[in-house]
Amino acid sequence: MSFHKEILRIDCTKEAERICEFIRQQTLRLKRDGAVIGLSGGIDSALSAALCVKALGKDKVFGLMLPDKESSPQSEEFAVKHAKQLGIRAETVSITPVLEAFGTYEKRDAVAKSIFSEFDNTYKLKITLPADLLNKDSYNFFTLTIVDDKGNTKSSRLNNAQAKGIIAATCTKHRTRMMTQYYYAEKMNYFVCGTTNKSEALQGLFVKYGDGGVDIEPIAHLFKAQIFQLSEYMGVISEILQRKPCPDTYSAPVTDEEWYFRMPYGILDLLLYAWGKKVDISEVCKVMNLTQDQVDRVFKDFSNKFNATKHLNEIPPTVGA
Repeated sequence: MSFHKEILRIDCTKEAERICEFIRQQTLRLKRDGAVIGLSGGIDSALSAALCVKALGKDKVFGLMLPDKESSPQSEEFAVKHAKQLGIRAETVSITPVLEAFGTYEKRDAVAKSIFSEFDNTYKLKITLPADLLNKDSYNFFTLTIVDDKGNTKSSRLNNAQAKGIIAATCTKHRTRMMTQYYYAEKMNYFVCGTTNKSEALQGLFVKYGDGGVDIEPIAHLFKAQIFQLSEYMGVISEILQRKPCPDTYSAPVTDEEWYFRMPYGILDLLLYAWGKKVDISEVCKVMNLTQDQVDRVFKDFSNKFNATKHLNEIPPTVGA
């Protein structure tokens, strides 16, 4: 099959049934009675929940909203609305007390304060990678942006230690959410359903033993473009369908594009597909109306991220017998 702009189009009816059969088979294999899923208010978890309901029935799916004090109010609002539409049992559990006890905010904010002396708890923050990868040749250095209560911003590029300090603290949010999901899953004899898509899986945009620490991954073979197609077919609420994908882990708003991918999903997915399938660069340039320099730049970034994060998908090595 030649490369073209519609190559990620799927037969939603067949794909939904294929995934549902996978969910049913894994439920039997794991000897579990149902599924626990963390509902973030985003499209990936909404689709995974809808598929679990279709596969197992609404009485065998339990949704968890797991906000912290920095989560967008929209996230819980949309998650609750979607859970009600699906007819599933759902509960909100704030993870803020656990994060405060561990010192998540304190550890992260100490890095920000070491860069901006005025930084305090009245500020919001986010970190991002350089924008416009297609047209700018730049390294994956993170930039910290702080926002005061009047909307004024200041930004500074982070060195490696500073970036790792902020990311390490932030990842405790993902791991706390997963710990909570497993508490409920083990209490109910349910499995924990994953929500990672292929675009994220290929580029390592998930946290080991956080959102990556699940029992099954029903949508990890689908690019984000396909997630949107299948979500619309499955009746995911319009608020979630129209929401820009975002990690919702920083106090200041940031999209997936700003935070990590450096280009819109519509372009990203096609280029990721071409990179993974080793489509000839000249064909990619023709179909995508891009120059060879642009495609070379993007493919290099894909390879760098894939190689830097591939250990996230690996089982911990052992010495052996």
